[in-house]
Amino acid sequence: MKFCASLFLAGASAAVAFAPSAYVPSKMGVARSSQAVASGSTALSMAADGDAFDQEKFIAESKEMRLKYLEEQAMFSLKISCENYGDAVFPNAMIAGDVVITHLLHRLGYLKDGKAKIMVVDTFHLFPETMDFLREIEDFYGFKAEVFCAEGVPVGDKAAYDKKYGANLWKEDIEQYDKVCKVEPFQRGLKTLNTNCMINGRTRWQGFERAWIDQFENAPIGGGLAKCNPLAYWTLEDTFDYIAKYEVPHHPLHAKGYPSHGDAKDTIPIPEDGSTRFVDFKFEGDPVPWLDYASERKGRFVGLANKDGSTKTECGIHVAGAEKTFDRDLWEGGAVKNLESNDAAKGVVASGKPAVVAVYAPWCQVRLGNLIHYYDCSICFA
Repeated sequence: MKFCASLFLAGASAAVAFAPSAYVPSKMGVARSSQAVASGSTALSMAADGDAFDQEKFIAESKEMRLKYLEEQAMFSLKISCENYGDAVFPNAMIAGDVVITHLLHRLGYLKDGKAKIMVVDTFHLFPETMDFLREIEDFYGFKAEVFCAEGVPVGDKAAYDKKYGANLWKEDIEQYDKVCKVEPFQRGLKTLNTNCMINGRTRWQGFERAWIDQFENAPIGGGLAKCNPLAYWTLEDTFDYIAKYEVPHHPLHAKGYPSHGDAKDTIPIPEDGSTRFVDFKFEGDPVPWLDYASERKGRFVGLANKDGSTKTECGIHVAGAEKTFDRDLWEGGAVKNLESNDAAKGVVASGKPAVVAVYAPWCQVRLGNLIHYYDCSICFA
């Protein structure tokens, strides 16, 4: 409570000290404070004397005040996560928000003392610059990330992945690709690291799917562990302001026109001509295409659609239901198959091959009848 109170009082005093007496011009149809009304004539004489109001300076100082508060708020949430949980883990995709969180964790000393672990999922389809950049920030901040990839494949071995799952899995079944390359290794990483609090860089500014997230919530994955979103209330402009203020190491693709990045196969610059860039800690070109609401991830999942035909906006890691076991091969040379009809099930019987059939609809009398029938046909149901 002392932390909150001190922030409020500090913010209040700063706001009073900073507010100019005639901030709202008298000709504008906006209600003014009594102080502004009383000093209206003074404001006019000041304008007449050429002592103009410095708008750019006021904006810059206001943004600095906002960023200072957001920093304190984010560090407060990270302290809650790392001091009160023994195994806080930060899955780091090295996007703009993630490099800010990495920097904040470094400032708080949690990377050095191990109170926060960094986890990275390599999908084998990332931009080449991404894993190179990981090595750079590992050296810069002095930590070692735990890297996870598709099950049964050595880290960094793309050839082994292609042999086991197929180089075109993402083209053949995008949802299965997400499960194999993102969701399963993500969850396996959390479990391997004994995670009891997950830190991540989602923000309300990223779009309507995330518009109501708070700094703390229960994750819909991994059985319901604690989840911390330290940048929940930041805009993308706040994020780049922070990167510029502290000269934070950031992904080299920002200098090539990418506001965000994921898999190279479905990520494009915004605008597509690459005219907006973040170079040497400042923007080149018009920053609006990046900084407008829900624009950070416009270049992600390009050309991809979900099975129901809807536009793809999430990979499955941060959505409800991601904790469900995914379909996978149970035996070498075999595969899980959906039986769409009774005839299909009879075909399994007729094949004479060993099989396990899972029936889900325990209160459906028709399926219960089928269950009894097929059990008589010597198929083991589970």
